[in-house]
Amino acid sequence: MARPTGPQATRPVYLRLRDQIAAAIIDGRYREGELLPSVRAFAAEQGANPLTVAKSYQQFQDDGLLEVRRGIGIAVVPGARGRLLAAERDQFLREEWPSVAERIRLLDLDLDELLLHQS
Repeated sequence: MARPTGPQATRPVYLRLRDQIAAAIIDGRYREGELLPSVRAFAAEQGANPLTVAKSYQQFQDDGLLEVRRGIGIAVVPGARGRLLAAERDQFLREEWPSVAERIRLLDLDLDELLLHQS
């Protein structure tokens, strides 16, 4: 797993893995009802300790976003994408948007200019 820089560098590995899994559910790489990679497979893919991956998966289970299907694997529950999307939006608006909005105001940018430069 590549070493993160900036604010991500101080976050525990299991939370960084959780962020990756959440992003994969939101963008549809892991669809509702589908199985996630096994703990060992995901750990190998990410270069992480399997216990750390298990901790990330467990947090999703505790949040009711993943379910264990005995003998089959761990699946994304129906509604998980919507719940994650709502939580990510809320977190963005609370924690990131105020500084982004302030920067936009300071630079005297308008909506048309911002939309023109989106990738």
